[in-house]
Amino acid sequence: MAGVSLDLQLLNLCAALLLLLSFAMLSQRRIVNLVNLLALQGAVLFVATLLIAWRTHQAHLYLSAGLTLGLKVLLLPYLLHRLIRRLQVYWDAEPLLNISGTMLIGVLIVVFSFGLAQPISALASTATRNAIGIAVAVVLLSFLTMIIRRKAMSQVVGFLSMENGLFFGAMSATYGMPMVVEFGVALDVLVAVLVLGIFFFQIREQFDSLDLHHLESLREDAAARRAE
Repeated sequence: MAGVSLDLQLLNLCAALLLLLSFAMLSQRRIVNLVNLLALQGAVLFVATLLIAWRTHQAHLYLSAGLTLGLKVLLLPYLLHRLIRRLQVYWDAEPLLNISGTMLIGVLIVVFSFGLAQPISALASTATRNAIGIAVAVVLLSFLTMIIRRKAMSQVVGFLSMENGLFFGAMSATYGMPMVVEFGVALDVLVAVLVLGIFFFQIREQFDSLDLHHLESLREDAAARRAE
């Protein structure tokens, strides 16, 4: 594109890849593939953060890139793959919506996201403000992934993808958060994954499955006993 620097074009490419990966997550039923797509999202975020750091000459963004690489690309996918092998949960149950219906809703969400982000983009002063709409779309698509999935593991992947969208939105709007905030968020996400891993094992011991409809049936049984 004429008049647009190479680094900005690469940043726009990273934003487009994040959006495509979010759509790929919507169409996946194999949980291992979902985790691999989450790791790819982290890799794209790593590249985008490096590009923004090089463009703005802000040293703390290089630390953010290193944190993204270590946590989102290496550590969290490794922990999730270990959980999948220990729990032997490789496939999700049939989602609440079929793939074609899910994709149609995803397209509508993208259109809504760009309309929602337009006032925010107008107020932002960064060169990457046009990517804010994509960041909002990634967040909402990840939320849709959590809604239509039945397995707890798939919903955790959707939650982590949502955090990736929020991180990319912060990068696009303000060139990143203070390092204290980023370390705090990273620690919270890591602790959440570890706690959820323990929670998964408890569900597996009680119900011999990670399908969340068992929890719904338990709630219905408890309500029936109270009614008696």
